[in-house]
Amino acid sequence: MSKMWGGRFRGALDPLMARLNRSVDFDRRLWHADIRGSQAYAQALAKAGIITPDEARLLEEGLEKVRQEFDAGQFQFLDSDEDIHTAVERRLKELIGDTAGKLHTGRSRNDQVATDMRLFVLDAAVELDSALAGLQAALVERAEEALDIIMPGYTHLQRAQPVTLAHWLLAYFWMFERDHERLMDLRRRTAVLPLGSGALAGHPFGIDRQYLAELLGFDAVAPNSMDAVADRDFAAELLFWGAMTQVHMSRLAEDLIIWCTAEFGFVRLSDAYSTGSSLMPQKRNPDSLELIRGKSGRVLGNLTALLTVLKGLPMTYNKDMQEDKEPLFDTIDTVRDCLRLAAGVVRTMTFDADAMRRACGEELLATDLADYLVRKGVPFRTAHELVGRAVQRAEELGVTLRRLPLHEYRAISPAFEADLYDALSLEASVAARNTEGGTASEAVRRQLEEARRRLAGRAGPTTW
Repeated sequence: MSKMWGGRFRGALDPLMARLNRSVDFDRRLWHADIRGSQAYAQALAKAGIITPDEARLLEEGLEKVRQEFDAGQFQFLDSDEDIHTAVERRLKELIGDTAGKLHTGRSRNDQVATDMRLFVLDAAVELDSALAGLQAALVERAEEALDIIMPGYTHLQRAQPVTLAHWLLAYFWMFERDHERLMDLRRRTAVLPLGSGALAGHPFGIDRQYLAELLGFDAVAPNSMDAVADRDFAAELLFWGAMTQVHMSRLAEDLIIWCTAEFGFVRLSDAYSTGSSLMPQKRNPDSLELIRGKSGRVLGNLTALLTVLKGLPMTYNKDMQEDKEPLFDTIDTVRDCLRLAAGVVRTMTFDADAMRRACGEELLATDLADYLVRKGVPFRTAHELVGRAVQRAEELGVTLRRLPLHEYRAISPAFEADLYDALSLEASVAARNTEGGTASEAVRRQLEEARRRLAGRAGPTTW
C-alpha cells in the first residue's frame, strides 16, 4: 500500500528515517480504539451525506472483520505499515476494495490518533481504578483484623507515639483514595472529542461532531480544532497520576521493607512474594516490595520524558508527539501490575503483634505524661519541659518512666502526683485519641465504616 502522504514525493525514505518514522511496533496497541473510532466515523460520514448508507455499512462490516482478526491474533502486519492507522486501512482495502479509501475523507491522522489515545486512556483508567480498589480493599480487610494491635508510630523514623496497626493500614487507604479521586477527575478532561478537527483547521464537510461524541461515549467536543490536535494534557495527567500513585506504593513498600528486617521483625511476607539469595541460604528477601519501590523511578521518568517532549512544541501537531505513546503505555502497565502485586503482598503478609508491642517503649508515653500535667492546669510548654527533665532523669538512673520513683517526679514539679502512673499506659494513650481521624479503636472503626462505604460505591466492574 502506498503512503497516505506519498503523492507529492518521488524518492524513497532513507531506511534509517523509515525505521525511526515507523511507530506501528508500539502504537499497534491502539488497534481497538482505532477501529472503534473509524466505525463511528463511517456512520458520521453517512449521516452527513458524504458517503452512502451502503458504503458506510460496507466500511463498518470490513472494520469488524479487521477487529475479529486482531481478537483472534491473526492480523498480519507488513513492513510497509507505518503505524496502526495505515495498517488497519491497508487491511480494510484488501477486504472491501476501493471504498476503504473513502473512510479518511475529512479526517487526518492528527485528529485520528488524538481520538484513539483518549479512547485508550479512558479504557485503561477503568482497569487502573479496579486494580487500585483491589489494593484499598486489601488494606481495609487487614485493618479490620488489627484494631487492637498496638505498635509504635514513627516520625523521622524514630519512635514517636503508640498507634494501632489498623490506623497505620488505613493511612495508606486514604492515600490511595486521593489517587482514586484524581483518576476520576482526569476523566472529565480526557472525554473530550478531537475527531472532526481535521489536521488542524476543522472539518470541511459538515460532519456532526456531537453525533460522533455520542457514538464514542465522549462527554464533550473539543471547542478549538488547533488545540484538539495539539493537546496531550490528558496523557501528561495520566502520567502524573501514575507517578503519584507509584510514589504512594513506594512509600508503603519502604515501610514494609524496614519492618521485614530482623531489627524490626514486625512483618513476614508470604513465600509467594519473597525470594532467596543465590549465595546465602538463610536469606529471605522482600523483592516484591523492592520491585514496587524501584519501579517508581521509571514511572517518574515517563512523566518527565513526556513533559520534556511537549515543553517547546509550536502549534499544532508535530512529529515529536509520536513520543507520547511508549511512556504512556509503560506507565499504565507498570502501575497496574504494581497495584495488583501490592494487593497480593498486603493480603498474605503476617504481622507479629508481640514484636510490635515490645517495640513500644515507655518513652512513647512522654507526650501522655505532658497531657497529664495539662489536665492538672499546667501550660503545655511548661509541661513539655518538665516531662523532658523527667525523661532525662530516668535515663540518668537507667530506669523507665514508669519505674522512676514518685519523689523524683515531685522533685521536678509538685504538679506530679501519685496518679501520674495511670497515664503511662499504651492502651490509655491510644484510647485518649478518639477525635475524628485519631488512632483510638472507636475512631478507627468510624474510619473503617467510611472506607467500606467508599469501596461499596465502586463495587463490581468500574465504569465511567
